[in-house]
Order: sequence, then structure tokens, then C-alpha cells
Amino acid sequence: MSIGDALAEGRRQAGLTITQVSQRTCIRETIIRSIERGDFSGCGGDFYARGHIRSIARTVGVDPEPLIAEYDSTMGAPHAISAADIFQPVTPVKLKERRRPNWTAALALALVLVAGVFGYEHYAARSAPTVAAPAAKTRATLTPHHVQAHPVRHVVRHLDIRLAATQNCWVQLTTRTGRTLFSGVVYAGTSMKWVERHAVTMVIGNPAAVRLSVNGKNPIPPGSVNSITLSLHRGKA
Repeated sequence: MSIGDALAEGRRQAGLTITQVSQRTCIRETIIRSIERGDFSGCGGDFYARGHIRSIARTVGVDPEPLIAEYDSTMGAPHAISAADIFQPVTPVKLKERRRPNWTAALALALVLVAGVFGYEHYAARSAPTVAAPAAKTRATLTPHHVQAHPVRHVVRHLDIRLAATQNCWVQLTTRTGRTLFSGVVYAGTSMKWVERHAVTMVIGNPAAVRLSVNGKNPIPPGSVNSITLSLHRGKA
């Protein structure tokens, strides 16, 4: 059974239409129909063809690895990038969190200073009664200015992920439990947006071809040209 026949049979057994598969994978219906007929010319190259096969197979409940192996043996060029290369482990990139100020130490220091001022004034009042009144004024002036209030910290409660493609690129977004939120090709000139409340993992096959913003920050290290895996989670603003 050919690759296209296996995917088409899997889709029919899953009770899915081509339109439904297109909606779940973000792959155009015309490309899915061509792949089921064994025509991969509309995929834009071997790299994207492997990505389409993997995405469609997982959506219809078919093991993608035998199909990828068959594609490599029959149609894949020796120098082409394998779709499996995308999942090579790389060092996760985490968004930097702003360090919290040590307000406990600052408050303790302020209290020590206030206690010192009170102790000095009490001693001065006992030894020189004539200056007791000015000392009282000094105490009234210093007390409210030595105790600092805690600032309000804004807690980031969600991940605002925005991706814009300058060239065709393969992207996969999964939850920390392994559930796939998106898997497919983002075409040049298009953009995607996700808002998530929990940590997610993003795999980008061509990081140089995208502009990525996560809560206003770009987590892609400068100079990244190969496939990259990003571990994204909420921080504090």
C-alpha cells in the first residue's frame, strides 16, 4: 500500500473528511488530496513533505514512521533534511524571570535605623531636657519616611505567543502532557497566535524564517539556523 493510500484509508477509518483533516493540521485541502494520490509536488520540497506526512498520519491515527521511511527510500533526496531531525534534543530555552527585590532585608534595615533614632533621642531627652521638644519634632518627622511599603508585582497569568513567518517553516506546539495544539507548516507571509495558561513546548524547523514573540520577548537565541525546541512557561513581569 502506498503512502497516499495508507493515509486515505486511515482517514476513512477515523471517520474524518479531508476538510476536517485540513482544519486540524492547517494543511490546505488541495495538498492533502494530492498526497493521498501520491503527488508530493505541492509540498514545497522533501522537508515539508515529510512534515505533512507526519502531521496527517498522527491526525488520522496512523503510525507515521513507516510512511516516512517509505518516502525516504522512494522519493527523498540523500541531502534532504529528515523530518525526524526536527526532534533532535536541544537545550530548552526558558524565559528569564526578573529577580524579586529582597524587601524583607530592606524593611529590617529600616526598622533598625528607626530604633536607633528613637534610642538616641530617648538618651538625649534624659540628659538634656531643654532639647526634648526639638527631639520630639525630629521623631515625628523621621518615623513615616523610614518604613517602605511593598510594591505591587504584576503576575503574568498566561502565555501570549505570536509567530509570523517570513519563509515557509514547520512548527509544532504541544502541552507539557504531550497533547498537540498545532503541527504543520506556517507559510511565508502568514502568522499564528496562541494564548495558553500553562507551559508549552514549541519546535521550529527553520527558526531563521520566523519572528517569535512570547509575552513581548523573543526567546530564540541569536544566530539560530537549525531546528530548535523551546520550552515556554509563564514568568513575572
